[in-house]
Parts: sequence; structure tokens; C-alpha cells
Amino acid sequence: MTNQENKKVDLSNLRINRQSTVEPIRTGKYLKAALWIIIPIAVIGAAIWVGFALMAPAIEVKTAVATQITQNQAQAVLSATGYVVAARKAEVASKATGRLEYLGVEEGDAVKEGQIIARVENNDMQAALDYAKAILDQVRAESVQAAIAFARQKELVKSGAVTQAEFDISEAKYKGLIAGVKSAMASVKSAEVALENTFIRAPFDGTVLNKYADVGEIVAPMSSSASSKGAVVVLADMNSLEVEADVAESNIQRVILGQRCEIILDAYPGTRYSGFVKKIVPTADRSRATVMTKVGFTDKDSRVLPEMSARINFLESDSLKSANQSLGGVMVPSDAIAMRDNKPVVFTIINNRAQMLAVTIGRQLGKQIEIARGVAAGQQVIVSPPANLKTKDKVKVIQ
Repeated sequence: MTNQENKKVDLSNLRINRQSTVEPIRTGKYLKAALWIIIPIAVIGAAIWVGFALMAPAIEVKTAVATQITQNQAQAVLSATGYVVAARKAEVASKATGRLEYLGVEEGDAVKEGQIIARVENNDMQAALDYAKAILDQVRAESVQAAIAFARQKELVKSGAVTQAEFDISEAKYKGLIAGVKSAMASVKSAEVALENTFIRAPFDGTVLNKYADVGEIVAPMSSSASSKGAVVVLADMNSLEVEADVAESNIQRVILGQRCEIILDAYPGTRYSGFVKKIVPTADRSRATVMTKVGFTDKDSRVLPEMSARINFLESDSLKSANQSLGGVMVPSDAIAMRDNKPVVFTIINNRAQMLAVTIGRQLGKQIEIARGVAAGQQVIVSPPANLKTKDKVKVIQ
């Protein structure tokens, strides 16, 4: 019995412990297999992400250039926007109704006062005038004959050679023909006016802005149907150009007659025109809470055209107050300012990538805003940046 018990003990010692040998071997194999699968997937995923980042379409943006504040901008107490208009402007139309047979001007032509711009068919008017003149000549001849007869009858009635009744008849005929001459002269005048109305003349020296009719079309004093035209051309006196700007009611007290102004046209942002407050229209626009202010040009050139948009800087009357103002800031369009985390920022472009810059903003001058710190003059900024634009986003500048 003792030997058998020893054999049992020896057999128990030879038993394999599967928990301590088999499980670690299997776990290591599984880990290696997982790594061979996960690592290639991660590498492929990273490559795909980088590829999509490189191939992602660029965000199209518009840009503007930050400009250095000028001395006049530093002196500006108020800024407003408006449009160039001609104070002397007319839609020239025909006084007669008919078919246009002559048009002697095109857009941009300069005309003189009284110059014939166009002509309506007037053969019937000319014939009526000729007829009226013929009637006048006939009545005048008859009146001369009646005058001679009346003078003779006047001498004969004194001697009793003719009766008083015959004299009275002669006198009545003579006076009737005198009245007939006046009537015929009035008819000639009326025919001349009717003929003159077929000629369309320039009411003042100016430039043709628009042409609304052409040869062969029906024109009328007032267009009464789709087949007829009212105005033939639009004429403007280019020497009367001014800027009409709407000033907020709350700021109108800063504007006075004769106040110096700086006029900047959107078409030529690098050119400053000097001007002055010409008129403050004594009424307000209740819907917009603004007062129209008319600003005249002190100097201008041929590039200034009607309907151009403009920005007006109303300057301090006493320039000494602004002589010590710092000119270190720059101006950018108001649309270039974006808010991120409730803080003003602008976006610039570096290597075709957006770069966000924190800024400190100052005064609002019309469509421009002052940047006291954060942007340098000449730096390109993105206008109206998308709400989701962020640093490093790929961008493409469009016009």
C-alpha cells in the first residue's frame, strides 16, 4: 500500500498546469495578430485624413487692404455714405407727339443750351405754317385795299358824294380786315410754336447720361402706352455734381453749413476730394431716421461721375483740436471684423491659409472702422469671413 500511495503522489506531480502555460502563449499570439491589423488600419486612416486635408477645396474669400489713417480721417467727427448726383439734371422730352426722325446725340456727348438734340416728323406742321402765312399775306393785301377805299370814302362823305351809310360800310370792312390781319398773325404764331415743338433742344449746357429713344420710335410728352416713349435723353450739368449723404438724426448736430469735408469715392479709394457742406435739407426721413445733407466739391476731376457711391468725412471746424491726434491706427472695412469668443478679430492670409488676429477696434467712420492695435497698414484682411472660418483653413482670394 505504501508503494501505491507513492506512485499516486508521483503522478500528481507530473500533471500539467494549463492556466500557467497555455493561456499566456495564446494571449501573445492574439496581441501580435491584433497589432498586425490595427497598425496598417491606423496608417491608412491617417493617410486618408491627410489626403482629404490636402485635397479639400479652398474657401473662397474676398479681401481688402488695411490703410493708414490720414490726418483728415483723424480730424473727422462724423462719417456718412452717399451718392454723387447732379444738382442740375433733366429728362428731356418732346412737346409734340410723333415719330422720331432725327437723333443727333449719344451717351456721353456734350451739348450746348438751345442745341437741337432730336426732331419729330414735322411735315404736317410745316405745311400748316406755310398755309397760315399765305392766309396772312392774303388778309394783309385785302386790308390794304380796304384802307385805300376807306380813305377815299372818308373824303367823299365830306363833299356829300357818298351817303353816310356807304361810308359806314367801308369803315366796317376796313376794321374787319384789320382784325383779320391780327387773327392771321396769331395763326402764324401758333403754327410756328407747333413746328418748334417738334424740335427737342437742350435746356442747358450739359452731358447726355442716358438715351431712351431712337429714330423711328413714337415719342410723346408723357408716355401713355408701351409703344411710345416719354423722355428721349437724360441730360446733366457735370459742373453741378455734389454728394447726397444721409446723416443719422442723432449726429446731425455735428454738421454745420460750410463745414469742411473729405470725399472718398469707392471707385477711387486712394484719391481724396475736398468739399464742403452745401445744404442741410430741412426735413427728416422718418422711416430711416436720417437727414439728407448735400456736400459740394471744392475740387474734382473728370473721373467723378453721377451715381458713384461715396464716403464723406465731416471734419472738425477747428483743425487745431486734432493736430495732436495719433495717426498710428489703420482703417479696414467694417465687414472684416468678426467675433470669436465675444472678442473682435480679423483674418489675414499667410501662404494661402487663414490666420486669425486679435484686434482692438476704435471709431466707426461710415463703412470703415479704426483698428488701434493688431493689424498693420498694407496688410491684407478677409472681408465678411465665414462664421466657421478658423486658423489654418485653406482659402482662395476671389475678386
